[in-house]
Amino acid sequence: MLRSAPTDRRGMLCAVGLFVALRAVCTAVLAAFAAGRDTSLLALLGRSDAIWYARIVTRGYDHAIPVGPDGTLLPTNLAFFPLFPGIVALVDPVLPGGAGTAGVVVAWLCGIGAAAGIYAVGTHVRDRRTGVLLAGLWAVLPHSLVLSMGYTEPLFTGLVAWSLWALLRRHWVAAGALCLLAGLTRPTAAALVVAVGLAALVAVVRREDGWRPWVAGALAPLGLLGYVAWVGHRLGSADGYFRVQNDAWRMSYDAGGTTLATTRDLLTRESPLALYVTAAVVLVALGLLVLLATDRVPWPLVVFAGVVVALSFFGAGYYQAKARLLLPAFPLLLPVAAGLAAARRTTLVVVLAVLTALSAGYGVYLAIAWPYSP
Repeated sequence: MLRSAPTDRRGMLCAVGLFVALRAVCTAVLAAFAAGRDTSLLALLGRSDAIWYARIVTRGYDHAIPVGPDGTLLPTNLAFFPLFPGIVALVDPVLPGGAGTAGVVVAWLCGIGAAAGIYAVGTHVRDRRTGVLLAGLWAVLPHSLVLSMGYTEPLFTGLVAWSLWALLRRHWVAAGALCLLAGLTRPTAAALVVAVGLAALVAVVRREDGWRPWVAGALAPLGLLGYVAWVGHRLGSADGYFRVQNDAWRMSYDAGGTTLATTRDLLTRESPLALYVTAAVVLVALGLLVLLATDRVPWPLVVFAGVVVALSFFGAGYYQAKARLLLPAFPLLLPVAAGLAAARRTTLVVVLAVLTALSAGYGVYLAIAWPYSP
């Protein structure tokens, strides 16, 4: 592991300020388009998955998987992990506007925490300038619209970033505890469990840091496994959670055949813009993973990013969601951020301006024109 550079308040404030400013620009553009269509900005930021989370806050979890008239299993809110709606439920009584508004507010606050954590990781691995740019790049990714919505990506990415930072600093118990919380947020936490678990195993084998790696390794999977077990108990079936994913939501994994077949179809038939952007994001992510693996970065970052890319690539359902699933894999941006850190200020301004314009425009498309979850 590399020696840490000091993570100072000034640099972190710069990173958070850049993140907030870029997201504010993108949200302002969306607000302008929403006003032109007599649509509420909050309604756009609280659509799709955000509605599912708001309903969990107000109605609780389903007691069974809904069944359609033809006997097929229908989507259920048991697929959505509990930490985010739990936090929203705490905030909801304090804010006006209902659970949907509270979800957007919580997402924004979590995005700020995530930007700070991303900066901390970037500073540890490289330097302060790289850390600031890493947070800025994350703010203007193609699907960064969801960072301003009532979605779990900001909370999950924040927990991932701070868990990885704690891991790199050898704060084992904190890394394991944050990984546990990430496991209560999204199933993609499996990638973080692998990274923390492997790092703990290496430390145990090398007899480093005493009992702490043991605790980290034990804590890391508890959140993910705990929710899977709870869903199984609620449905009265040990494989209940997998029935929710496979049978109710039609989400599974294959050897990448679905991803390759869908990508091939994009070259031979007209398809929506979102699918082309998704294919491009997945391809770029694979290239960035190769760059990251050949760069001098701590291996847990490569492991985490690699597993997230694998989960996205091998997923057999909801092709359009693959790019969004890659949002928490911010270590992939490290080579880009490090390269920009060495560039002139004019170059930085131009690159961030172009990326912000593209992100804002695509965010409008996803929020208004695209009928499905961003």
